[in-house]
Amino acid sequence: MKLHFVTVDVFTGTQFAGNPLGVVLNAEGLSGGQMQAIAAEFNLAETTFVLPPKDPANTAEVRIFTPRYEMPFAGHPNVGTAFALARAGKSYGRAIETDSVIFEEKAGLVPISILKDGATVTGARLASPQRLTVGAEIPTELIASACWLSVDDIETKNHKPCIASCGAPFIIAELKGREKLAAASARADVYLREVAKQPATSIFIYTHVAEDGLAIRARMFAPHHGIPEDPATGSANVALIGLLAKLRPDRELFMSKTIAQGVEMGRPSLLKAEAEKTGGIVTATYIGGRCVPVMSGTIDLF
Repeated sequence: MKLHFVTVDVFTGTQFAGNPLGVVLNAEGLSGGQMQAIAAEFNLAETTFVLPPKDPANTAEVRIFTPRYEMPFAGHPNVGTAFALARAGKSYGRAIETDSVIFEEKAGLVPISILKDGATVTGARLASPQRLTVGAEIPTELIASACWLSVDDIETKNHKPCIASCGAPFIIAELKGREKLAAASARADVYLREVAKQPATSIFIYTHVAEDGLAIRARMFAPHHGIPEDPATGSANVALIGLLAKLRPDRELFMSKTIAQGVEMGRPSLLKAEAEKTGGIVTATYIGGRCVPVMSGTIDLF
């Protein structure tokens, strides 16, 4: 069995920056176990597997795997997969003739807009499959211990560390400035011993900035999932923009933020996160950015 794949750097306009993604373009017939093994072989933060859609009104079914487990939804895999299919111009023989695609995923339907510069496909923007949910607060002591920080490094005047999700849950915590953000690192022992007990088990830390058009700098750690640090986490950023919109007193609001992630690990990424609030409720969240192709090839399964 011969599988065709491409790799894409997501949330960047420069090769070897952003968040790399593997995309297996013809995954029909693979078992979940085979997909998991291939994702482990790629050893990227995520690898996607493109399948024919269950409903012909949609573009494709897409399954998303980290090296260790399957995810119901994630941001950068969707953006990168949409970019790859739009560049190819077809999926399973069906032409992609519009500026949008719809993916079937475990979290639901994911509509994605294709970004272009003239006729050239440059990236994608997606609407999250689920509305924002905000869950339990997480002790600041746990965040500090898990990230080699002190409790005083964590900003709590806007919100305490908490769980937020727009399809995939994250523990979100604000830090007091870029220096604290740069000083953070993941303690794998604390993740395995304490963070793994929480309803969400990946920690997304951020700080507000005002530099070079940026609004936020962020980092994401999930060492017990095989991701010591992620260079760009669309699903975390979309949960963050939803949370920030929810915290604002405005009943009607459109919020847009440019977020930098991956700087500290040498894979700088730029994400544009947006949220809509109507009648005091966050009704929609979006994440988008540029992508660049890097590699293509085949996998031979015996």
